[in-house]
Amino acid sequence: MGNKLKQAGLISIGLVAGVLISLNFSASAQKEAPTALPFEELRSFADVYNAIKQGYVETIDDKKLITHAISGMLSNLDPHSAYLDAESFKELQVNTAGEFGGLGIEVGMEDGFVKVVSPIEDTPAFRAGIKSGDLIVKLDDTPVKGMTLSEAVKRMRGKPRTSIVLTIVRKNVPKPLILTLQREIIKVQSVKSKIIEPGFGYLRVTQFQEETVADVVKHINKLFVPEKSTDQNGKETQEPLRGLVLDLRNDPGGLLHSAVGISAAFLPPQTPVVSTDGRTADAKRQYIASPEDYLRGTRKDPLQGLPAEIRSIPLVVLVNGGSASASEIVAGALQDHKRAIILGTQTFGKGSVQSVLPLSNNTAIKLTTARYYTPSGRAIQAKGITPDVIVEETMNGQSHEFLREADLERHLENDKENEAGTATPKPAKNKADEEAQIAPVEFASKNDYQLNQALGLLKAWQIIKRQ
Repeated sequence: MGNKLKQAGLISIGLVAGVLISLNFSASAQKEAPTALPFEELRSFADVYNAIKQGYVETIDDKKLITHAISGMLSNLDPHSAYLDAESFKELQVNTAGEFGGLGIEVGMEDGFVKVVSPIEDTPAFRAGIKSGDLIVKLDDTPVKGMTLSEAVKRMRGKPRTSIVLTIVRKNVPKPLILTLQREIIKVQSVKSKIIEPGFGYLRVTQFQEETVADVVKHINKLFVPEKSTDQNGKETQEPLRGLVLDLRNDPGGLLHSAVGISAAFLPPQTPVVSTDGRTADAKRQYIASPEDYLRGTRKDPLQGLPAEIRSIPLVVLVNGGSASASEIVAGALQDHKRAIILGTQTFGKGSVQSVLPLSNNTAIKLTTARYYTPSGRAIQAKGITPDVIVEETMNGQSHEFLREADLERHLENDKENEAGTATPKPAKNKADEEAQIAPVEFASKNDYQLNQALGLLKAWQIIKRQ
């Protein structure tokens, strides 16, 4: 029996070594020579593999064991690296196009439960009042504990017009919340706009998708040539645009090249937007306001259709704790180049880049390959963008409490702040503030306090320009 186990162990080491070599080849070919395989550690892996195969209470097939091993390797690196099976890989490709099925929640994992990072605007989750930081502990009658994140996500997704019951634990709420949500085809309208007052426009980006840059151009052109309105005397008026609010609140991010394109819409050509730094040569690069860095393929540059004034018009950017990743790239670039005033609250702090590396059988791994930095060299990871003007959600100084990158288990540290020893401590909150129930803010409404402050800032900007 011992010899058989030993033989099987050697076979398993060979199998695992082969898997690792093929992974290394597909992910890192022409980058750097592969390192020597850690055979002692692989022997331990093989021992565990054999123990499961020989003694686990039920028969487990090899594919399932290897898949779980790969998934475990990636999920224990950081909150954003993951193994994508064929279904998850396909869903990721559909998601970036802006349409997918489900509830509309950005989620992660914490202590074995699904943790809500952010509900997506205009989705069943958003309308049901699900909040950042909520813990989903049960899906229908099935406890989440013991599920992988991908398994939980698959259960939440399903055919449109079917229902699912979520049991949610929320901070400072004594009893679990039981919510019934109906699944929908989630069509994320990534760009919205309107004239908030004559001469002042509002442009909202809810997610950075494949067509977001082209959509932003269409909306900006509409704002610059607004429909005629009637004044109090009955005369038709058509005021030129004198100021613009770019709203990135609750925008969880998306595609890097889309963020570069949106930044390029407001910055002079060839201006640095963001840089990335990682271990491989192709992870070390700078992205600039140039078609080569925001276009994919040989498509026509949508920014050629922008009015020239867009690069000089007074601009205020709204951010909050739900502004993450690509949103922070845009806010950081516009802030560093003093192109816009950033207004709101501290952003999420996701300053890492994930590369999707396709594998065989239509699967892939999503691997964190670099950190990104603003044009001045600031690292956003686990810190975020600090607004130029801090404005809370309400007039009395209250805001919703957001889950942030620094709150996630195994998050990457901010390498710049570690070197300098200047990590920003979290502000203390008194109990009364934490327990206060803040009504949901309807963005771009008359009661949107942060937007009203941004509009006041733009009007003051006009007065200063005239002096």
